[in-house]
Amino acid sequence: MLRSEPSVRELGGSTVGAKGQAPAGTQLQSQPVPGAHRARLERLIWRMPGRLRRATLWLLRPSSRWARIPAGILLVLGGVFSILPLLGIWMLPLGLVLLAEDWAFLRRRRDAGLDWIERRRPHWFHGSA
Repeated sequence: MLRSEPSVRELGGSTVGAKGQAPAGTQLQSQPVPGAHRARLERLIWRMPGRLRRATLWLLRPSSRWARIPAGILLVLGGVFSILPLLGIWMLPLGLVLLAEDWAFLRRRRDAGLDWIERRRPHWFHGSA
């Protein structure tokens, strides 16, 4: 039997709202990060297409570290080789976000990047999906 949406347990205790947005007060169950940065990252994740969102949520769990680091490295490499078919530049930032969960020097860059994006594209964080 195929399911279109993961269970509440699979999403770390949260449910999927209308249009794939996180319900108010939804928190990812991942490593603790200062509130403002984590909230912005969550808002971007909930704007992703369903399958990609579910995979990202799973990879951000602390218990998925064994898969998160290799996936992040492969996504970064795929982003570097984005001129090849099936690979794209979208892979680079997603890979860096995954690696930033485990490496502090990337976490600071990720937070600075989120600040930059929020200043230039505030509707990505506060607009409708």
